[in-house]
Amino acid sequence: MTTNIHDKAAVEHKLWEEIAETRFGMLGAASARGEHFVPMTTFAEPETGSLWFYTQTDNSLAEAAQTGATGLYVFMSKDRKLQASIRGRLTASADPLHRDKFWSPVVSAYFPKGKNDPHLIMLRLACEDTEVWVSDSNVVKFAFEIAKANLTGVAPELGGKVALNLT
Repeated sequence: MTTNIHDKAAVEHKLWEEIAETRFGMLGAASARGEHFVPMTTFAEPETGSLWFYTQTDNSLAEAAQTGATGLYVFMSKDRKLQASIRGRLTASADPLHRDKFWSPVVSAYFPKGKNDPHLIMLRLACEDTEVWVSDSNVVKFAFEIAKANLTGVAPELGGKVALNLT
């Protein structure tokens, strides 16, 4: 089943669904000069338009979050049919509600001092806007579109891009 790129609500629903299923992406801060994006386990909270991440207090992302930096999150679904670049406000949170909400044996393996480790912090990306690329191609359609493009000089039609306001 494909996602209609002209139905923004459907694209946004699919975006949140895919983030929750895949749970991994790359997070960076626009203010962290010279820093690279970091792979992070992602906890989606679509009802608040937020992405949550566990980290330690002693890294550049945590430092950028202390000042409410602009955060950037890059994501690709498992089937590679949806990619997104999400921008929002990155903040740090010691809120036990979210720390407990997403805690699991997998998270615990990365933070052996537990939930009460004084160096454990959660980062929240309050999502503001995104560009989402949706592909509806399969192997047959891809081959057909590439052949057609080479014969006609017209770009292949394999999906499209949608800009969404997430606030």
